[in-house]
Amino acid sequence: MNQLPCTLEALVVRTDFSADGAWDTVRAALYSPSGEGFLASVALVDDQRYEGLTLDQALDLIPAEYQHPLLVLVDSVAVASTELPLLVVDLRGERGRCVRVVAAELWGIENNLSGANMDFEEFAGAVDDDGVFRGF
Repeated sequence: MNQLPCTLEALVVRTDFSADGAWDTVRAALYSPSGEGFLASVALVDDQRYEGLTLDQALDLIPAEYQHPLLVLVDSVAVASTELPLLVVDLRGERGRCVRVVAAELWGIENNLSGANMDFEEFAGAVDDDGVFRGF
């Protein structure tokens, strides 16, 4: 499998290709500003070479030059739900630690982690009972 691209933005990697409509909805959610006008700084990876990519495989494919503090996977769990709970992976604090976040709230995690305003642990501690972060 090929190494993931190196970008300044957070990579959002599509790993499930079973629902094109869900992917379109993810893209729309990520490119729609929050009520306060915030957007996540993301680079979308829509490449079937990454179909079925696991968390461990994704960690192995991150280029050494990739400096963003997180990686996002759009997996089968995400596309199976109308809330699109994306898998957000910590790359800085506790590498490989994950939290799910609804697509519409990714901006909060991405903005605050890339700006070093908050730690991954703060978001992981704010998930709902089902393990999904839906905002503060």
